[in-house]
Amino acid sequence: MTPRARFAPSPTGYLHVGSARTALFNWIFTRAVGGTFVLRIEDTDRTRNQPELIDNILDSLQWLGIEWDEGPHFQSQRADRHRDAVEQLLDAGWACRDDGAVRFRTPDEGTTGWDDVIRGRVDFDNVEIEDFVIQRSDGSAVFLLANAVDDLDMGITHVVRGEDLVNTVPKQLLLMRALGVEADLTYAHLPLLVDEQRRKLSKRFGDVAVESYRHRGIIAPAMTNYLATLGWGPGDDIEIRPMREIIELFDLADVRPSSAFFDVKKLTHFNAEYLRALSADEFVAAARAWFLEGYDAAFVETLQQRTHQLSDLLDLVRWGYGDETGYDHASWTKVMTTDTAGPMLDGTIEAFEGAEWTSDALHGALAAVGERLGLKLGKAQAPVRLAAMGHSVGPPLFESLEVLGRERTLARLRAARARLGG
Repeated sequence: MTPRARFAPSPTGYLHVGSARTALFNWIFTRAVGGTFVLRIEDTDRTRNQPELIDNILDSLQWLGIEWDEGPHFQSQRADRHRDAVEQLLDAGWACRDDGAVRFRTPDEGTTGWDDVIRGRVDFDNVEIEDFVIQRSDGSAVFLLANAVDDLDMGITHVVRGEDLVNTVPKQLLLMRALGVEADLTYAHLPLLVDEQRRKLSKRFGDVAVESYRHRGIIAPAMTNYLATLGWGPGDDIEIRPMREIIELFDLADVRPSSAFFDVKKLTHFNAEYLRALSADEFVAAARAWFLEGYDAAFVETLQQRTHQLSDLLDLVRWGYGDETGYDHASWTKVMTTDTAGPMLDGTIEAFEGAEWTSDALHGALAAVGERLGLKLGKAQAPVRLAAMGHSVGPPLFESLEVLGRERTLARLRAARARLGG
């Protein structure tokens, strides 16, 4: 039988990075074993659904490169099938009506269990499982019933999902048996993602939406590579690797059961490595939403080596906007209160007025001014950098000045000198 796995998100919020990791593991698994990846939207809860978020879920999956083979199927369109299953359970005495809703009658004897690929043997005493609702008073099926029916009807063979759903498995197995099917399903419950305080990753404590990381400039290959390391690894201590290699090495049995730390700093490190591996043209294309036009290839490469996430470019090239720049207060206090700041700006303005406007020529002109004042290059360029770019750190000064141009550079140097007074 061809393995069939599914990802079944609910449109109640933006795609969570934990849900994205679940989708990714299902997709990688099916690609590794030649299986089928099914996308199913669990939209039976009318009170919590936000249909407009379906597009966000689909768009986020496509951005990540997670392609589904079937679907998306919508559970809400299978309402008649779910109602038929409820009636079958009522007729067989497995369910009863309760204040308009329908509850499943859980047996009081025996155990219900399964062999989980990641967690080993899991058993529940039936007497500890309450009689649970399977149909709401409005006639819609709840998650437990709809999932059991749809997994059977769609021929799902592998259920790969988060460990927070472990306690729903015995209920779904009982439902399947009551419907007359001894399901041959393989379950694998992934470890939860936690933050640095070991709390379940939640929007109460920070960014958890894939969209948020996309907007700050994390690129898709870095995100999918990083997500693939959260709970899984082939044991060779290599983490940054192409997706084709991850698929070749992937085995559900290698997933670790302990919680996985979603480390934003580490994700950013992965992203920086992927950005540096891009060609200059690929980098510019990826950075188009943050990038200024008109930079030559050498300067683009310089920025590329300093970028960890594409939103960094907002700071790296902000100095290129407008005719004047603001100043970092702490840097001004440190740099511009020295005895040499004024003379350095005066000499640089004079030298730059007649210099050839190339980075090499500007470097030589500024160095000569500094030498006359007895300053090494680092000290000499500090007030010029702050005056022209507003900060004491940033991309290479002389390449930046070449891009900024003579007129705007001199205007900024003169404005800083006037503010300095004296």
